[in-house]
Formats: sequence, structure tokens, C-alpha cells
Amino acid sequence: MNNSVGNTARLIGAGLRALLVLTVICGVLYPLAVTGIAQALFNDKANGSEIKDKSGRVVGSSLIGQTYNLPKKDPNDPEEAAEPDLKWFQPRPSNGLGTNSVNTRYSLILSGATNRSADNGAVHGQCTKEAAEGTLCAQVIAAKEAVITDNSTPGHTVEPQDVPADAVTSSGSGLDPNISPEYAKLQIHRVAERNELDVKQVEKLVADHTTGRTLGFMGEPRVNVLELNTALKALTKS
Repeated sequence: MNNSVGNTARLIGAGLRALLVLTVICGVLYPLAVTGIAQALFNDKANGSEIKDKSGRVVGSSLIGQTYNLPKKDPNDPEEAAEPDLKWFQPRPSNGLGTNSVNTRYSLILSGATNRSADNGAVHGQCTKEAAEGTLCAQVIAAKEAVITDNSTPGHTVEPQDVPADAVTSSGSGLDPNISPEYAKLQIHRVAERNELDVKQVEKLVADHTTGRTLGFMGEPRVNVLELNTALKALTKS
């Protein structure tokens, strides 16, 4: 009997010692080591890839897209569609993913995809104006017309063939922070006019914030919309 109790006590003691050692190693030393290495070598990424304005205020993360819309006429009306504030460069569309009805204290962009097929609403295999309302084709057609209307200025008309795919379709997450250089260039004349800037100034702004392929061959050239708009805000105040 005494031997049984003694063995049990030794096993419990060994288990507790193992628990203590592993808690210290895995719960204290390892997190401290990883955090220390991340802060020392990848400080920006470890802290959320924050973007700061000219004053040093954090305005967002370079990893998460933002919308640039005018205030709603009735903030309590969930059916009222937000109108884009055309003085800013616009990101990829994120409507069609639903609206935030859970935590209404915050203006949130829902993450997710529509899960609609590329030919959803297509008529005879093509997206036309006859597409049924609410289908992907109808959304794309409406978005394309809006892009052409919004970005055409006196002396500069946007043609349908000039509209890139990312101007009328959302990404898989709906939170893509980047747009293509083609979509950024499409918006230059409108942004210049709305902010009373010279077109050459805005063209240089886009060129300065265009990032090439990673390592020269991975991915596509891109423009981070938040970084671009932060620089635009600084330019308009200078």
C-alpha cells in the first residue's frame, strides 16, 4: 500500500515538474524569444505594418483595405448605399459582401467572397445590361458604368476598354489593400481635378507609390491605396 502511494506521489511530482518546466519554456521563454526577434528584426511587420501620416498618427495598416466614402445622409439606414468620396483614390469594390449588422458601433468592411461564378447572370455566355439584378454580371456592369462616369473629366474621357478588372471586382477577402497601377492611373485626372492639383503631380504620386513584382517575378505590380491617399493628403496640405 505504501509503495503504491509512494509511486503515485512520485508520478504526480514528475508530472508537476514537467508541467512547470514546459510552462516556463513554452509559455514564457519561447514567446519572449520570438517577440524579441520579431521586434529587433521585423519591427514594422511585427507591429501590424502600420501606416502613419505626416504628423506621426497611425491611419491604418498596409495589409488591410479601407473605403473612402462620403458620410451617409441617414447613418441609421442600412439600405442607403455609401457614395464614394471622389477626391480620394478608390480601392477595389467591397460591396456585395453584405453589410455589418452585428457590431454596429463600428463602420466595418465585411471580409469574404460572393462565391458567385464568373458567368453568374450572363446572357448567352456574356455579361450584358440584360443581366438579372443582383447577379455578379449586373454588379460588374453597374460598377463599370460608375467607374467610367466618375473618372471622366472635361477633356479626358474614360473608355470602356480602359477599365481594368480590379476596378469592378472585389478580391477574395474583400479587404485587398492594393489596386493595379492601371486602375490607379485611371483615377489620376479625377483626383487631380477634385483636389485642384496638376495632373503631372498626381502622376508622379502614383509612380512613386507603385511597387513592382516581389523579387522581380512574383505577383503583380501594385499600388497600396492607403499609402497613396496618405501621401495625397500631405500633398494637398503642403
